[in-house]
Amino acid sequence: MGIKNIFFFTLWIILGKFCATFASEPDTGTDADTIFKVNTSLPGTPLPTTADWINNFTDIVSKFSLRTAEIPDDDMCYIVPGRPETISECHFNPDTQTFVVIHGWTVTGMFESWVPKLVSALYEREPSANVIVVDWLTRANQHYPMSAAFTKLVGRDVAKFVSWIQNELNLPWERIHLLGYSLGAHVAGIAGDLTDHKISRITGLDPAGPTFEHADNQNTLSPDDAKFVDVLHTNTRGSPNRSIGIQRPVGHVDIYPNGGTFQPGCDIQNTLLGIAAEGIKGLHNMDQLVKCSHERSIHLFIDSLINTEQQSVAYRCNSKEAFNKGLCLSCRKNRCNKLGYNVNQVRTTRGTKLYLKTREMMPYKVFHYQVKVHFFSETQQSFTEQPMKISLYGTHGEKEDIPFVLPELNSNTTVSFLLTTDVDLGDLMIVKLRWEKDAIISWSDWWGSSSRVHIRKLRIKSGESQSKVIFGAKDGEYVHLVRGGEDGVFVKLKEDPMSRKEKLMHKLKTQGSLFKSEA
Repeated sequence: MGIKNIFFFTLWIILGKFCATFASEPDTGTDADTIFKVNTSLPGTPLPTTADWINNFTDIVSKFSLRTAEIPDDDMCYIVPGRPETISECHFNPDTQTFVVIHGWTVTGMFESWVPKLVSALYEREPSANVIVVDWLTRANQHYPMSAAFTKLVGRDVAKFVSWIQNELNLPWERIHLLGYSLGAHVAGIAGDLTDHKISRITGLDPAGPTFEHADNQNTLSPDDAKFVDVLHTNTRGSPNRSIGIQRPVGHVDIYPNGGTFQPGCDIQNTLLGIAAEGIKGLHNMDQLVKCSHERSIHLFIDSLINTEQQSVAYRCNSKEAFNKGLCLSCRKNRCNKLGYNVNQVRTTRGTKLYLKTREMMPYKVFHYQVKVHFFSETQQSFTEQPMKISLYGTHGEKEDIPFVLPELNSNTTVSFLLTTDVDLGDLMIVKLRWEKDAIISWSDWWGSSSRVHIRKLRIKSGESQSKVIFGAKDGEYVHLVRGGEDGVFVKLKEDPMSRKEKLMHKLKTQGSLFKSEA
């Protein structure tokens, strides 16, 4: 059997196991009500009825390992609730930040490769911190609905652990930060809901969707579970309650990279190439074909920890469709925010949905631009799905032939669209626009006529710098754009006076004291 056949045979097995967790259940059997009926029928799962439950450690199944920067991939020392001597034996530092990392559902029953990567990144950013990894593998390696039901028990374990160690050492609550991935995000939420004091922060990394999409706040991650809850949604494709990641917002700040549905580089071809590069060892990572977008939430957070000079920025928007038109690149009144560890902790009663684009690999940051253009023509013309290429030239660099497709191109209309580059171009000075042919032989070529539009000005807004610049034709009053023809060249005419003020305020906010996180 060739290597290609081995890959697809293994993929078939993994997909079958993954999908069987849902296919074996009828549509009405995996909703929130059913899953929590299962939960309450599990041994030892009665809800707390007195205040004494949180000090009873006899029923704790989860384990709590204090990992180190030197050995981030192994559990060398466990802190055991009810046994204070284990705190000092593990060299827990009571005078610094404490991170509690909670994994999700697992097919293999082992820690996934992202765990030591996140541990290392946390120590790289906060060298004196404590990084606790919660081990609930025995419960996480069950049929998915059972593992989902176990989140309530594991949440109780984590609540007991956090409350106990805080009480033993009189830890400041503002130094406790829970980070949960997939099912682990809901574990963190349940733990936060059960502690008798608000945890400072919970970060949800693509919280699991199935059985949680329509569940109530007590059984899922929610804004009530900590003083600040930030959430990354990276795999929300599919119908509600069937997508791997939860679709609805569940935090104070909910960020949807690339629309939240599917992440760049996670297509089958790219994933297979990455697996093949590792040879036979790559077969152990075949599940990346299923979870690549899901796990991207973790790597985006890791990126925010280690690439401090390349922080990704997200923008508040009502929908991903509006964002993709470039209509939401404002940073006024907290309309934009940093993704990940350095998020500005803005709490609102309604919560906030933000969007951004990313690269397919780390560092993930891209630069966002809104381009507005008004098309003129002597005759009425109307086109759909028109291929274009644009080149941007700035004071720091250039990016040529960026491809994009205009959904509609009509005479005497204004179009707005979003562009991104993976390099910092500085202040834009020159723009070139080219209208590509949409077919090798088009009807207009056949009949001897050409498709032609005129553009007087381009308006470009930068999301990262908040500058707004107007570009005009390099030669003459108009740029004449012909399908299949040459580039139209635009040069910088002027910068909006209000734009210069917004740029200055934005720079102070992002680089100065105005962007410090709120407690």
